[in-house]
Amino acid sequence: MKQKHFTFFLALILSLSLHSQNMADYTSNWEGKIENPTTFNLKVEISNLETEIATFKIYNERSIVEYEFESDGEIELRIPITKNIYFNGTISDDENEINGFIKSGLLLYHLKLIKSESNIYSGIWNILMVDELKSQSFYLSLENGNGEDYQAYPILADNRFTGTWCADFQKENDVISFSDLKTGLQFKGKLLADKIELEILLEDHLLTLIKLKKSTHPWRIVRMNVKPETFNEKFSNLEKYVLNDSLPNTHSVLVSKNGKLIYENYFHGYNSNIPHDMRSASKSISSAFVGLVKEQELFDNVNQSIFDFLPSAYQKYNTGLKSKIDIKSLLTMSSGLDAIDYGINSNPKSSAVEDNYQMSQDWADEVLKAPMINEPNTKANYGSANPYLLGLAMDSLVEDPLELFIDQHLFQALGISNYIIQTDLKGSPYFGGGMYLTPKDMVKFGELYLDSGKVNDRQILSKEWIEASFKNYRVLENTEDKNGYGYLWWHHEYHLNGKTYKTIEARGAGGQYIFVVPTLDAVVVITSGNFRNGKTQQPEMIFEKFVLPGLIMNYE
Repeated sequence: MKQKHFTFFLALILSLSLHSQNMADYTSNWEGKIENPTTFNLKVEISNLETEIATFKIYNERSIVEYEFESDGEIELRIPITKNIYFNGTISDDENEINGFIKSGLLLYHLKLIKSESNIYSGIWNILMVDELKSQSFYLSLENGNGEDYQAYPILADNRFTGTWCADFQKENDVISFSDLKTGLQFKGKLLADKIELEILLEDHLLTLIKLKKSTHPWRIVRMNVKPETFNEKFSNLEKYVLNDSLPNTHSVLVSKNGKLIYENYFHGYNSNIPHDMRSASKSISSAFVGLVKEQELFDNVNQSIFDFLPSAYQKYNTGLKSKIDIKSLLTMSSGLDAIDYGINSNPKSSAVEDNYQMSQDWADEVLKAPMINEPNTKANYGSANPYLLGLAMDSLVEDPLELFIDQHLFQALGISNYIIQTDLKGSPYFGGGMYLTPKDMVKFGELYLDSGKVNDRQILSKEWIEASFKNYRVLENTEDKNGYGYLWWHHEYHLNGKTYKTIEARGAGGQYIFVVPTLDAVVVITSGNFRNGKTQQPEMIFEKFVLPGLIMNYE
C-alpha cells in the first residue's frame, strides 16, 4: 500500500514538473509569422435590426464574435461584445448607416457601418491602425527585471503600428498571459519544449495563433520604402530631402491653399487611409470640443470655475487659489497648477505631470492635489493636466456619451469617419492628446478654423469661438521659443525674403503639426515619427524651408 502511494506521489511530481516550465529558460527573444497580413483588419456586421433579435458579428479568416441582442427600435445601440469590449453607436435618420465606437482597451475606434441591399450594416475595424501589414513577422521579448518579475514585449516588424503598452504578466504552469492596455488585445502563450504557441485574443475570442521559435539572428524591423506616392515639381526640393533621409521619419506632407489640396504625399509606407497618432496635436481638437459644448449652451462662459462641473469627490480642492481655476485658464495652460510637463521650471516629481498622474488610479485626484505655483490666468506653462480637467468638465455636461456627441456635432459634419480617440481610465475621451486622424482629415480640421468655423456654408463653430481660440493670450513660460498660446493652439512665426508669416499651430510629440496660415489662406499638415531622436520640431524647418517657398513662389 505504501509502495502504491509512493508511486502515485512520484508520478504526480513528475507530471507537475512537466507542466510547470521554468521561465528562466524562456527569457529570450522569440519570433514567428502572422498568418495573414489582414488578420487584424476585422470585419464588423450588424444584421436583422428589423426583427426582435439582431446579430452583431466580428470576423476575419475565422468567426471571432457572434452576439445576439434584442432589437428594440431605438436609435442608439449599446452592444456588449465581451465583458470589457462594447460597441456604442447611433442609427442615422435615413437608416443608411450606423456611426459608433468599439471601446477596446484605452481606445475608442470609430466605425461607420454602411447598410447594404440585404439590410446588413458592415464596416472594418483596423485594431492595429494600419490597413494591411507590410510584414507578417512578429517578435516577442520575454524579459526579467529583478529575478522575480517578468515582462513581455510583443513587437510587429511593420513599425507603422504605434506599439503596445503591455502589462499584467502572469504564469500558471506552462501558460503565460499578458494584456495590451492600449488596444485591449490579450495574449496567451503555451510554453513547449522548443517553442511558444501564442494566441492573440479579444478577451477569450481567438484572433490568431502564432508559433514562435527562439530568434537566432537580430530582429528585422521593416523600414518602409521612403519613395513618395507621387512627385510634384513645385515641392521637388522637399521630396529630394525626404528621399535622401535628410528629413528623417517624415510620414506625410499635405498643403491646402484656398480650400483646395494642392500637395499631398506620403512616405515610409504611410498612405491616406492610415490614421496617424497625433499625440498632443489633438489638444487643439479638444479645444473645438469645448466650443461645441459651449454653443449647445451647456455652460455659460469660459470664466466659470472648473469646480462647477467636477464630481463631489473633488470638491475638497475647491479652496484658495484652486477655486479660481476656470475653463479659460485651462484652455490657455494658465491654471497655475504645478503641471509643467517639460522644459524650463518643470518639476518631474509633481503629481500633476502627465507621466505621473497617468500612473495613478485616480487621475483627477493626482492632478488636483498638486500645489499651485501661480494665480490662475496669469502665467502659462504647457501641461496636459489642463486639458485633461477640461475633458472631465465637458463629460459632466453632455448627456450622451461624449464620444457620440463629438462625432455627431463635429466629425460627421467634417466628413471624418476613420479615426480613433484615446480615453482615460474611466473610458471617457482624453482631452490631453492621443487621437488618431488621417492627415487629410487633419487638413479638414485646420480648414474649419481657417474658414471661421464653417464647412460648406454650415456654421459648425461660431466665428467668435474661432477668434477667441486664435487670440494670443500669453507666452508659454516653459518653452525656449516663448511661443504665444491661444485656446490650446500654439503661435509661431516664420521668415522668408524679409517677410514674416504668422501661424497658429496644433503640435504633437514626434512631429505632428497642423499649420494654419491666415495671410496665405493655407493649411499645412506634417506627420512624423521622430519620438526619440530630438527632431520633434523638424516640421517647423520643413514648413519654413520647403513648404513656405513653394506656396509663395507658385501660388501667391
